[in-house]
Amino acid sequence: MRGERMTTKAIQALRNRLSSRDLAIVGQVAELRLMSAIQIQALLFSPAEHESDLAAARSARRVLERLVRDRLLVRPDRRVGGVRAGSASYLYTLGEIGQRVLALGGPRRRFREPSMTFADHTLAVSQLVVDLILVARASAIEVDDVQPEPACWRRFAGPLGFVVLRPDLFVALGTKEYEFRWFIEVDRGTEHLPTLMAKCRIYDLYYRTGIEQRAHGVFPRVCWVVPDAERAEALRERVAGDDRLPRGLFAVATANEAVDTLGGGS
Repeated sequence: MRGERMTTKAIQALRNRLSSRDLAIVGQVAELRLMSAIQIQALLFSPAEHESDLAAARSARRVLERLVRDRLLVRPDRRVGGVRAGSASYLYTLGEIGQRVLALGGPRRRFREPSMTFADHTLAVSQLVVDLILVARASAIEVDDVQPEPACWRRFAGPLGFVVLRPDLFVALGTKEYEFRWFIEVDRGTEHLPTLMAKCRIYDLYYRTGIEQRAHGVFPRVCWVVPDAERAEALRERVAGDDRLPRGLFAVATANEAVDTLGGGS
């Protein structure tokens, strides 16, 4: 199949051969844009369904190799954890055949090797989604909605023309009593704090339009997920010191705190 141009009939035949788990893997990678082998294994190869963690890892490796062979997924050269980590270090993104199998519209995706910055940031967003789903499976929290970018972007009219608010992620989490709606910004410490504050003011502009409130009855809070406690404290101080920003709109959490914060822990 490698290198061959597939007809629509062949694509449908391939789709019919795929298991529900195959389709779930391809769909999840398509949604999050880039995932590691470890993330895919954690979500879709439960140790409870295999004799051991090792058996789950072997099964994941076989399935991912097949999906790459059939061009449903692409495995970039870039790895996480180094070559010594073996197949667990591989990354995966959507392949051309995967796009056609999922019947996604738009131009055909052409693979480009991800930069280190893009890979680091995108994997951090993917990891947060994985963590939320895994916690939801073991608790009373439900993941009601997940919108990675660009599905979570919002376009609105600002004072000087149209503005596009570009969160990294939108999630809605439900419990028996509450629904928590969040715009999420994953900060990897590569931007200066004034840049983050400028993004906060775009959220404020969008908040003041009332668009989200009219559509959903409430405006999502904004959670900045930052690398460490020092960065978190510095950003909290900046947000608290800006009198133009609505009180309570923004939360700041380290990556280790993020799931608890998003689930209503703060």
